[in-house]
Amino acid sequence: MTAGVARAADDMAARFGAREEIEQASLSPDGNWVAFVQPLTGQGAGLYVADLRGSGELQTKRILAVDGKPDRLAGCQWASDTRLLCTVYGMSTLGGTELVRVSRIVAVNADGGNVKLLNTPGGDSLRSRGVSLSGGAVIGLAPGNEGHVLMMRNYIPETTIGTRNAQTKEGLGVDDVDSLTLRARPVEPPKVNAREYIADGLGNVRVMGTRTIDATGYDKDERRYYYRPVDGGGWKPLSIVMKGDEGFDPSLVDAGQNLAYGFKRKDGRLAAYSRALDEGAVETLLFAHDQVDVDGFITIGRNKRPIGVSYVTDRRGASYFDPAIAKLAKSLSSALSGQPNVRVVDSSRDEKKLLIWAGSDVDPGSYFLLDRATSQMAPVASSRPPLDGVALAPMQHITYAAADGTQIPAYLTLPPKGTGKGLPAIVMPHGGPGARDEWGFAWMVQYFASQGYAVLQPNFRGSTGYGESWFQQNGFKSWRTAIGDVDDGGRWLVKQGIASANKLAIIGWSYGGYAALQSAVTEPDLFKAVIAIAPVTDLDRVREERRGWSDFRQTSDFIGTGPHIAEASPARHADAINAPVLLFHGTQDLNVGVQQSRLMQDRLAQAGKSSELVVFDGLDHYLEDSQARIEMLTKSAALLERALKR
Repeated sequence: MTAGVARAADDMAARFGAREEIEQASLSPDGNWVAFVQPLTGQGAGLYVADLRGSGELQTKRILAVDGKPDRLAGCQWASDTRLLCTVYGMSTLGGTELVRVSRIVAVNADGGNVKLLNTPGGDSLRSRGVSLSGGAVIGLAPGNEGHVLMMRNYIPETTIGTRNAQTKEGLGVDDVDSLTLRARPVEPPKVNAREYIADGLGNVRVMGTRTIDATGYDKDERRYYYRPVDGGGWKPLSIVMKGDEGFDPSLVDAGQNLAYGFKRKDGRLAAYSRALDEGAVETLLFAHDQVDVDGFITIGRNKRPIGVSYVTDRRGASYFDPAIAKLAKSLSSALSGQPNVRVVDSSRDEKKLLIWAGSDVDPGSYFLLDRATSQMAPVASSRPPLDGVALAPMQHITYAAADGTQIPAYLTLPPKGTGKGLPAIVMPHGGPGARDEWGFAWMVQYFASQGYAVLQPNFRGSTGYGESWFQQNGFKSWRTAIGDVDDGGRWLVKQGIASANKLAIIGWSYGGYAALQSAVTEPDLFKAVIAIAPVTDLDRVREERRGWSDFRQTSDFIGTGPHIAEASPARHADAINAPVLLFHGTQDLNVGVQQSRLMQDRLAQAGKSSELVVFDGLDHYLEDSQARIEMLTKSAALLERALKR
């Protein structure tokens, strides 16, 4: 590689590795202001507010900032026309050893003044009998009380010794909180076994979900839901959701129709249903797809009014309940034909002004403000300005045959230039394994395509979105099928002439990193380079990382027991790997502990294999630091250059 080519590659790594310019956006209730969460140095972020009533280039003002050491900004929403609520979080340790995520909610005026912390009820006091890791969650507004929000909060009891003012309630409850004065009024008393509440958009808590605890104190795979009648009264049974998503699982409530909207399996796939919140409990099928799961409800307005459902086949699709919104969606698709991925991010309280995001596989996306009264739409901001003017590569949906003949859906991205034949190529399995890839912009895929690589993203068996038979037992218990599908993707690239057999690599993040390593174990000569980011490397250690936490039993059941624990743990078979391995991991990863990569590196070193572990101090599973991502891309490109002898 010449010096000029190297500089160009480094420039591309900087462009693609930079964090998204707009990480989250929201529209004020009056539709006059927009708030953005934008990245700062490291993991830092700032909250910016801009007045939409002017003309010309949007002028923004930073009103809040966190440095990421450890405080980070997850997102903000408007509590009123002049007040915002932001979730701030960071990593801490319990007992000096146990890494935990701690979050709190902060209220701030739109001009940056009157910053206040919405304290949790107990948990932050020296007398607390426990620690409150979560600062709560906003589940709705309190109509008629501007700036008031309904907050789901965890009550931690305090010791009563030496005081008469101790907080003695325990469990999850709901309060009406004034974001300006912080005064709180109880709406739903806390309950020890409560796990969630759903409000109806009119200030009423209508659905409660509870967890079921086994004799050892761990959560079982069983959730029970209850509803409160429209005229009040006690809680009444609504549904039971068992392991495997059996039963009606509510997501939101439509007060106007007195309905709960949720999901339930139909013919092995998730479908959208409504259920009446009355004694009749009439259940109605809203939408089902004969090939894929329905994966979400589409809502609009401050009260999250349900207007449709979304699903993904080869591309994301939608079915709308609201004819006016269906017509609007069609007109937006026509107006933004080059950006077919369109979603309503937020709206004014009267739904007349909409904050729209639109993008595609070759467009990282932009924000627009649509005024429905005038039918005018104006650009607001670009998601990734550093990529403006960079030629991106189209992503195409394909299928390939697995060894048993099953057609595996996947996405293929070829470099923007060239014949698309005889290329260096990367198989890039997704994380999860309870996830799937879908059509759209993907920064890592596009970076490697810009460097001349073909990239294949397989939705192997074990992926979600295609129904329970495709998911099988999951990507760990059914690892032979999942990893076999991934390997067959590499073989397909070679058979099609897209890739040269000696220029095939595999890269994955999280479960994808696990799949990359396990593929190198089972097919040591297929991939010539392995890059694993935050990978699982030993299944038993995944289980042990959750011991003592309420979800230990669920994690243990997911991992399972039996011969596959040893067979499917790549750290136990490091001697079988022939390709050079590059590992990346953050020290504050709560999804997959950094010890998983350290174990893999130790075993590879003991086996005399070529490997390197890059540890990012203070970063979590997602490595949300531009410099870290740039380094990761640069080091990965260098390894591929050496290993594939380009």
